[in-house]
Amino acid sequence: MSVWNPDNIKDVAESVGIQALSDNVVDELARDVDFRITQVLEEALKFMRHGKRTTLGTQDISNALRVLNVEPLYGYESTRPLRFGEASIGPGQPLYYVEDEEVDFEKMINSPLPKVPKEITFTAHWLAVEGVQPSIPQNPTSADSRHTEMLPKGPGANPHLAAVNGNDNIAAKPQIKHVLSKESIELYNKLCSALVDETNEEWRNAALASLRTDPGIHQLVSYLITFFAEKVTHSLKNLFVLTQMMQATAALLSNPTIYLDPYIPSIVPPVLTCLIGKHLGPPPTTTNTSDSLTTNGTTPHASNSLAHFALRDLAASILTHVCKRYAETSTTLKPRIARTCLKVFMNPDIPFGTHYGAVIGLLGISGHDGVRLLLLPNLRLYDSILKEGLADESRKNEAEMVIRVLMQGLIRLESGVVGMVNGVGSSEGVRERLAEKVGDVLAERVLVSGRSKLVAAVLEADVNL
Repeated sequence: MSVWNPDNIKDVAESVGIQALSDNVVDELARDVDFRITQVLEEALKFMRHGKRTTLGTQDISNALRVLNVEPLYGYESTRPLRFGEASIGPGQPLYYVEDEEVDFEKMINSPLPKVPKEITFTAHWLAVEGVQPSIPQNPTSADSRHTEMLPKGPGANPHLAAVNGNDNIAAKPQIKHVLSKESIELYNKLCSALVDETNEEWRNAALASLRTDPGIHQLVSYLITFFAEKVTHSLKNLFVLTQMMQATAALLSNPTIYLDPYIPSIVPPVLTCLIGKHLGPPPTTTNTSDSLTTNGTTPHASNSLAHFALRDLAASILTHVCKRYAETSTTLKPRIARTCLKVFMNPDIPFGTHYGAVIGLLGISGHDGVRLLLLPNLRLYDSILKEGLADESRKNEAEMVIRVLMQGLIRLESGVVGMVNGVGSSEGVRERLAEKVGDVLAERVLVSGRSKLVAAVLEADVNL
C-alpha cells in the first residue's frame, strides 16, 4: 500500500497519452513515487540541518535534486501575494489556478512612453567637500529628490503600470525606525537620570563606570551623544551639569568595546562649547565687599568667577584625546579645531575665560609646533588685551589665568633649544627684545621666572607672520 494516491498516477498517464493502465502497474508506480519523494526529502533535510535551520525551504529541495542528479525545478519567487482562482472541471473536482493581472491594452497603448535611457558612462566628481555638497550637475538637487519621492516604491512596484492606473503621483515613503528593547530604554533612562543627580554621588559614579566599561550600550551611543549635546546647550549656566556631561563624554570615549569613529563630528561641538564658551556657569553677583569677605580675606565673587576654568581644563583634555586618537580617520579634525581656537584667541571682545580655553585647546592639539607657529606670532598683538585686563580689578584674576597658561605654552619652546644656555640678566636690552617678541606683560613674566633657556628660546623664535 502506497501513500501516493493511484488516481494521480492515472491522471499523469492520461496527460501523456497512455489511456489504459493496469492496477498492478499503477500500484508499482505509486510505490516508486513514494520512494523517490522520500529520497529527495532526506537529502533536503541534510541541507537544512547543515544550514543550522529548522524550516525546510525550496532551496533545500533544489540542492537535493542536484545531488541526486535530477534536473531541479524552475520557477520564480513573487514578492506580491498570489491570488488563486477556482474553476470546476466536473462534479467534485475543483481546479485552482493563479490569477493573472488584467491589463487594459487601450490604456497601455495610450499611456506616454518612458524616456529613452541614456548610455552608461562613468565620470569622477566630488560628492562632498568637508561635508558640503558642491553645486555641480552630477550631484542631485532638491528637484531630483522631490521627483524621487513621487515614484512608486516597494517590492514589485512598476512605475509604468502605476501611470496606467492613474496612481503615478502617490509618494510612498518607507518608515524606518530604530527599535530599542525595553531593557535598553530602561538603561538609557537610568543613565540619564543618574548623570544629572546632584544628591547621589554613588549613582553618578556607577553611571560613569557603565559608560566606561559596558559593551552593551552600543545601541544607545547615538541617543547618549544627543543627550549630552542637549544638556550642554540648555545648561550653560549650570557648571555641575556641564561637568557631568564632559565626564560622561570622557567615559564614553574611553570605552574600548565601542566603535565611535562615525560619532566624532557629533561629539566635538559640545566639548568645544565647554572649552571656548563665552559665559559658562552662573552670572557673577555684585555684593557689598565689606559684607562678603570670607575668612581668607577673599570675596566669593573672585572664587566663583574662576570655577569654570576647571571645566575648560576638562574639555581641553577630552579634545586632546579625540584629536590624538581619531586624527587619522578624520584628517580635517585638527586643522578645523585649531583654526577655531586661534580665531577665538584673537577676538578682543570676548571674556578671558574663552581666551583661556582657546589657548589650552591649542596647546593640547598642536603642542610645541602650535606655540611656535600659532601663539607666539600673535602674542605681541595680544599684549594690549592683557594690559586692559590687569588694569581692571574685576577681570584681573581671569587675566592672570590666561598669563599662566601662556607661560606654560612658552615653556614648551625650551625643548627646541639645543646645547647649554648661559644665564640671561634682566637688562633693558633683553627686556626690549622680549617685548618685541611677546609683549611687555609676558616679557616681564619670562624675565621674572629666571629661566635662561626659556629666554633664549623666545629670542631665537621666528615670529614673522
